[in-house]
Amino acid sequence: MHKIIDLRHLTNQQLANLCGAMDENIKQIANHFDVTIERHDAKFSIRGPKAEIAGQAIEQFAIISIKKEVELHELQLALVEKTSIIEESAGEASVRALNSRRGEIKGRTNNQNIYIDSIQNNDITFGIGPAGTGKTYLAVACAVDCFERELVKRIILVRPAVEAGEKLGFLPGDLTQKVDPYLRPLYDALYDLMGFEKVSRLFEKHLIEIAPLAFMRGRTLNSSFIILDEAQNTTPEQMKMFLTRMGFGSKAVITGDITQIDLDKRQKSGLVEVEHVLGNIRGINFHKFDKKDVVRHPLVQKIVEAYEKSE
Repeated sequence: MHKIIDLRHLTNQQLANLCGAMDENIKQIANHFDVTIERHDAKFSIRGPKAEIAGQAIEQFAIISIKKEVELHELQLALVEKTSIIEESAGEASVRALNSRRGEIKGRTNNQNIYIDSIQNNDITFGIGPAGTGKTYLAVACAVDCFERELVKRIILVRPAVEAGEKLGFLPGDLTQKVDPYLRPLYDALYDLMGFEKVSRLFEKHLIEIAPLAFMRGRTLNSSFIILDEAQNTTPEQMKMFLTRMGFGSKAVITGDITQIDLDKRQKSGLVEVEHVLGNIRGINFHKFDKKDVVRHPLVQKIVEAYEKSE
């Protein structure tokens, strides 16, 4: 397929705003859609199976370039968002925006909004998919939203510390300090959504708790929003133990990527097994993400796709 885009109505400055330094923005569009783009001043010749949609992308970014420079990170983000200016998905999920320090939050793809809707309407939701799809961040955002609206009294974030035991024993500090590196992504999401000072106060009051999975045994968690992250690294026994911690008025989200299991190869993953066991229970939803939901550098989508083909 061959498409010609003529943007002679743009000034030289506006054209520079669109193309970026050394035409880097145009190169990003070409790489993302696997097309060839040749530019002659304000004319763009596009060749490839996705020439039409690549041309639409250039035209949409050209509108932005009239007012301001199209920055590289903004362009990369727009290229991977299903609900971006480039593609508008039919039948998008209608989901209530989540409240946070950063303002209202919604998913960047239609599938992410379906995930939020699932969390809001089910007591247990499993978010399964590759890195960069927003599984953990959106789950934490839902937890913060529920806490702020006083639907739950506590937020409890849990991760398995896969290397617990001998290897952790060589790290300095007490047990909490030893497991903190495993839980850092959860801290980062909380600080981003609520602010450092507020999160620190809530930790002091034990209204937010972050703990390794082993600490959950024997507990019953009422009126809590509980998130188990990196659940692919749980054993079936640990998964059962975690799921049976739920008390009255609680909600749980379990996230993981079954393509990145760090357990011993002879050990089954609880996340892989659990759908076969619980897949038909009402109130439990299994939500799947794929490479199209990755909201990171555009190459991450292609990396995920390449590994899928290799495996």
